[in-house]
Amino acid sequence: MSVHIAAKKGDIAPFVLFPGDPLRAKFIAENFLEDVTQYNTVRNMFGYTGTFEGVRVSVQGSGMGIPSAMIYAEELFQEYDVQAIIRIGSIGAMKEEVHVRDIVFGQGATTDSSILRNTFDGQVHFSAISDFELLDTAYHIASELVPAETIHVGNVLSSDRFYNEEMDKIKLARYGVLGVEMEAAGLYAVAAKHNRKALALCTVSDHIITGEETTAEERQTTFTQMMEIALRTVKQLSA
Repeated sequence: MSVHIAAKKGDIAPFVLFPGDPLRAKFIAENFLEDVTQYNTVRNMFGYTGTFEGVRVSVQGSGMGIPSAMIYAEELFQEYDVQAIIRIGSIGAMKEEVHVRDIVFGQGATTDSSILRNTFDGQVHFSAISDFELLDTAYHIASELVPAETIHVGNVLSSDRFYNEEMDKIKLARYGVLGVEMEAAGLYAVAAKHNRKALALCTVSDHIITGEETTAEERQTTFTQMMEIALRTVKQLSA
């Protein structure tokens, strides 16, 4: 048992899916996994372990924002010997060619958070990047499941603030940033600290520039393509 996760050693699989919303974790457990056990209800941040087509996998809610995600990632890597975490979340698109319900892979994560800068005492601007093996595997699986034009790989913005009118999103998009979410940079930093693997795989929930959006219920329950991509990635890398 760790501070925020009530699981015992061995309760959590080496590969963990990492949605921000604990109800998305519940949805995945109920709709994709078999032989499910719930190992965590602390702070209602649900965690489950089950099997997907015979492969053991866990799904753990992370909460919103870099600080929350880093707490759960740290405990999963440090206390439970998790080897890889795949964030499955929502992202707000910023580039014109990225559309609602498209899939975005965070190859790297730009951030306005001071957490990463403070980790290195201001000496460097640490580049928070995904694990290539996870990214490569998930990308090729996605290419078999969804149209190529709906898949985007590149830089994302992990923002400290959800409501941030001051951020120049048009300039960021011009520099190639695909969209904005709130956790990837922190997850990548913790994975780097522990020499483990991490990837942010997100579905576009809304478009920051055009205003197009999905409902909260859709974000919670219907982003099933990214869930299947993540699970099939786990299956392939566990073989």
